[in-house]
Amino acid sequence: MRPLWKGAVSFGLIYVPVKMYAATEKKDIKFNYLHEKCKTPVQYRKYCPYCDTEVTQEEVVRGYEYEKGKFVVMKEEDFERLPGEKTRSVEILDFVDLGEIDPVFYDKAYYLAPGDGGQKVYDLLKRAMGETKKVAVARVVIRSKEALAVLRTAENALMMSTMFYPDEVRNPAVIEELGYRVELHDNEVKMAVSLVENLSSRFEPEKYTNRYREALMEAIQAKVTGREVEAPAAPGADNVVDLMSALKASIDLAKKAREGEADTKETPPARRRRKTV
Repeated sequence: MRPLWKGAVSFGLIYVPVKMYAATEKKDIKFNYLHEKCKTPVQYRKYCPYCDTEVTQEEVVRGYEYEKGKFVVMKEEDFERLPGEKTRSVEILDFVDLGEIDPVFYDKAYYLAPGDGGQKVYDLLKRAMGETKKVAVARVVIRSKEALAVLRTAENALMMSTMFYPDEVRNPAVIEELGYRVELHDNEVKMAVSLVENLSSRFEPEKYTNRYREALMEAIQAKVTGREVEAPAAPGADNVVDLMSALKASIDLAKKAREGEADTKETPPARRRRKTV
């Protein structure tokens, strides 16, 4: 796997040379848009409606619309004069507790590996963060863009997640539907808490799969081989009399599911009988 860039993490007067690798990858199924008549892939072209002509990449410039229909053009030399434009650094600003950071701030995740000759200072930073149970809030420049980031230890590596700035996170107070008023009975709260407790378990990411992607690939393979695509049966729903009945039924189902999982783990698989000839 090739690194996205090479740079350095700095805290105090210590510099840690690092290489940055993508920690995640999208596995969405991609489609091409075709002309329905002839099944030819559709082309997308850059076109100027004012000049009524196709535009090459060399003729394209970046413009910022400061008023409706009015643009100011930014040239490459304008970007080169900006602070941090050509730097590849991760500047640690503060060390904080991970629990203080709301997950809404997280954007993209990367692994940081030690750069050439930087194994000792890399391990020193990792060890210090592990023993203090702190994460580092940092300022990072990736592909000419500055972002806020958080560094934390992840197994044997340092992981960096870029973050949104506070003014990029929308305030839920602007959502009108959240201004509701309801009354909850104590029994309803107790039943809901019991349901949450019965559905609680350790986070095991490997047990979660993308059912939509699996079903979509199955549908694609069925079309490739000429088989009929079978639609799954719609989930049935019992008539629920009230909220309490729904909560009680949900708790019973959760208990049965948990008992079934326990039986599966405790009961050893049955031995296969040998066939006698």
